[in-house]
Amino acid sequence: MPVLPAILPLLILNNGYTYLAAGLLITAYNVTSSCTQPVLGWLSDTKGLTVQLSISLLISAVFVALMGIARNYYVIMLFAVLAALGHACFHPAALSLVSRLCTSENRGRITSYFVVGGNLGYALGPVLAGALVWWFGLPGLLLLIFPALFMAFALRFLLPGGIAGASAAHSLPDTKKGDAPSKKPFMILMFSSILRAWAIFAAITFLPMYLVAQGYDLVMASAIVTLMLLAGVGGQIAGGHISDRYGRKEFMVFGLACSIPAFYLFFVSSGSVAIIALLLFGFALWSTFAVAVAISHELLPQNVGLASGIMLGLAIGFGGLGVAVNGMIADHYSLAAAIGTIPIPIAGAVLLMIVLPYPWKSLKSLRYQTKRP
Repeated sequence: MPVLPAILPLLILNNGYTYLAAGLLITAYNVTSSCTQPVLGWLSDTKGLTVQLSISLLISAVFVALMGIARNYYVIMLFAVLAALGHACFHPAALSLVSRLCTSENRGRITSYFVVGGNLGYALGPVLAGALVWWFGLPGLLLLIFPALFMAFALRFLLPGGIAGASAAHSLPDTKKGDAPSKKPFMILMFSSILRAWAIFAAITFLPMYLVAQGYDLVMASAIVTLMLLAGVGGQIAGGHISDRYGRKEFMVFGLACSIPAFYLFFVSSGSVAIIALLLFGFALWSTFAVAVAISHELLPQNVGLASGIMLGLAIGFGGLGVAVNGMIADHYSLAAAIGTIPIPIAGAVLLMIVLPYPWKSLKSLRYQTKRP
């Protein structure tokens, strides 16, 4: 997924694309992936139509790799769309499988492992692609097919045995006919996730520019943002474990709320204090991502594919649109004003999580203990 942004500078240089044309390649990929994931998830839930994980992985890898040898802009655009379709096929099917492997006691932890795997791939993708095109030029992207082939064969070998058995043992409870759960709680969760994604994308987009304006060089600014993202990876693993023990709703409210003072501490301080505060912000905000996905599976137990497609596709896509609002604030006021408003959507996400019709595990346990004779 992150290979295309990494090779854009070389596409612009070698093929003479304008910045608009290059940006449209990213837009085509993101819009295709975001909008088709819920549809593919729904087809998986209701019609049983799924693309095998190994095949969806190969679709993405092959068409990303072919961008390295294509020269016609519209062919590259087509490859971007097809790669996005492979990406869109992967998430609903993979997360449906992950959900069936979980129990109510470990859903947060297991889901966090899956999400962290994606985060690590997102971090390593640009580095690997950048190294390949540095050594071999754009045709070097063809080498990305080999790790994808290896992983595709590994998935074909591993999935039929161990995971299939575990899937049957730990499947989600069936919902009786006519007893379909209300969609309202899931909609509240979705809007909360959109607001959180808005804050995440705004931070990733504008923090490097803000740090440079504060006197850091570009390399150091990028390194600080990378450290923030790595702190987020640690936060996701911690969030999954803690939510299993103390409650998912409790942790969502706590994690989102804690990210707000951490961000403002970064905003009003400097030096090592500011950097530590930014790492705490990344840890707290990103820690809620996998937990939200786990909640979505529990809210829509018979539509896990659809829930996954919305949470990892539509919610993230709409959240990314919010960055334009911060951009307008930066244009009309200042970059500092755009940065300072990042916690506002997080505050909205906190309020939505508080009113979400989902049980408080810790409070329920406390009431039970106080009522016991």
